Amino acid sequence: MQKFTLIAATLLIGASMSVAAAPVVKPAPARPAVQAPASKPAAPEGVFVRVNGSPIPQNLADAILAEQISKGTPDSPELRNAVREELIRRELLVQQAKIFGIYRKPDVAAQAEAAKQAVFIRSYIQQYVEKNPINDEQLQAEYTRVKAQVGDTEYKTRHILLKEEAEAKAIIDQLKKDAGKFEELAKQSVDPGSKDRGGDLGWANASNYVKPFADALATLKKGKFTETPVKSQFGYHVILLEDTRPMTFPSFEEAKPRLLQQAQQQLVSKMVEDLRAKAKVE
Repeated sequence: MQKFTLIAATLLIGASMSVAAAPVVKPAPARPAVQAPASKPAAPEGVFVRVNGSPIPQNLADAILAEQISKGTPDSPELRNAVREELIRRELLVQQAKIFGIYRKPDVAAQAEAAKQAVFIRSYIQQYVEKNPINDEQLQAEYTRVKAQVGDTEYKTRHILLKEEAEAKAIIDQLKKDAGKFEELAKQSVDPGSKDRGGDLGWANASNYVKPFADALATLKKGKFTETPVKSQFGYHVILLEDTRPMTFPSFEEAKPRLLQQAQQQLVSKMVEDLRAKAKVE
């Protein structure tokens, strides 16, 4: 089954990047802007507060407040004061960094540029996805395709993976004499993930396996093993089918959020591929 994945803001620059700038989040229209304390003189329009004479933009304060609220933090005077204090502290640190010439360091400048790119990329991808919505008909078609691919059966299997066909044939010959030795013989497997578990692969549907492996499973009866080596890109498999059971596939409504995420990622990937194909790179 195809793996469902989320669309990340850092799609093009790596998930490990930490973006220092506040995310571009549109606050709810009815929400008032973050206000500086009433005891202070009102700042000019567009300026949230000044720190040592340097202005902090109102829209930056609004964006950070909106981000916190979107994460489930209740809007309250305490939250707004916390946002104000955070911005003041940030600005003080930025001012210190400027005094000591940190911005002149090439690696710092590169990180700042990467962070700026991340904000632009995230905002553009969000806008692109909103302007190119995925409809239910598309999602239903993908749901039907995936459901047919996955099937309605799960298999409990063991396997022994060998590098050479002759080695696999030798294992099969031993199993023909004593099928109960499968787990012991699995210690010879070159699959590190299952050899110490007697070759156990647990329960999975056929789509989880490479095609030659899945095709072989379809021909096996419970308790039987493949009497000829099954060749895949990994080597030669000796497969034992221990059991089967019906698999309950999620309903369309249950699968819809993940289907949507996958479709949006594919949409964005196609857009990037098209841009790359048209780009002049020297």
